[in-house]
Amino acid sequence: MSVYRNTIWFLNGIHQYTRKGYEAASKDFKPQDLDVSVVGRSFMVTGANSGIGKAAAMAIAKKGGTVHMVCRNKDKAEQARADIVSESGNTEVYVHILDMSETRKVWEFAETFQNQYPSLNVLINNAGCMANKREVNAEGLEKNFATNTMGVYILTQTLIPLLQKSRDPRVITVSSGGMLVQRLSADDLQSERDNFDGVMVYAQNKRQQVVLTQQWAKANPVIHFSVMHPGWVDTPAVSTSMPQFHHMMGERLRSAEQGADTVAWLALSRAAARTQSGRFFQDRKSVPAHLPLAWTHSSAQEIESFMTQLETLARAAQPPRDPEMMGSLSPSTTPSD
Repeated sequence: MSVYRNTIWFLNGIHQYTRKGYEAASKDFKPQDLDVSVVGRSFMVTGANSGIGKAAAMAIAKKGGTVHMVCRNKDKAEQARADIVSESGNTEVYVHILDMSETRKVWEFAETFQNQYPSLNVLINNAGCMANKREVNAEGLEKNFATNTMGVYILTQTLIPLLQKSRDPRVITVSSGGMLVQRLSADDLQSERDNFDGVMVYAQNKRQQVVLTQQWAKANPVIHFSVMHPGWVDTPAVSTSMPQFHHMMGERLRSAEQGADTVAWLALSRAAARTQSGRFFQDRKSVPAHLPLAWTHSSAQEIESFMTQLETLARAAQPPRDPEMMGSLSPSTTPSD
């Protein structure tokens, strides 16, 4: 079955995920969707110093939004901020330094931000990691999982009360079409059972993000949740983590701006807010989160187990000074996929 999934996924990708796929899809875009001003609205973008994150932050800044860039590297973040301010003319761009793989620090940052700022309209979970060797962080969590799943979980869940107080709140998570080849593996979240394959671990994390988005949407109807696939994009992360793929695809890869287009559309447009919460998007359209006949759906029990494990692991890493700040981390809803 994995051979079938991989084959169908790659054939779909050649037609849909490349630069040509974007150019074909964009013929149906409505330019007026992004003819908006978001002055006075605040946006948090993780991984905003390069690639898709920087392109999304730039698009938001050009529309007048207040942008909170959450980045790991201070020098690169400050340079990216300078670029965004210079090109957009918007000085309401702020840098926050955080490594999303450091679980306890994600807790600390999210709690501090929630206390410091009166509102947050849109959270964009863009930062990602594809480590090709198994590493663990200070809390003993595998690094890909810590960054792509646990960091997203803690940051989003902690900021939900702040989002709920804001007008037209949205959460957008940048996933990957690679998740289509993965079925949720609720019994091996730390990638300990099989030979470690960084690409497949990353794809599993991206499936986890899709499941999380669906559960959040059910538990928090006031907030519009979405998860999206940017296509195959020419970013520093891709060239570093997947050098052979990057070389093979070459000019067929999308630009960072093309990869960020649907992120910006989901964050800015009124049309996006009218779509059903919890859906998976590609090129401004809701698309299936599973390949036909690929057997990647999860049972309610598997999703419940996944959510319970996330809460347990998150609690174990929570700073001790304010253990009851959030109440229950886990969305109280009947799981389904």
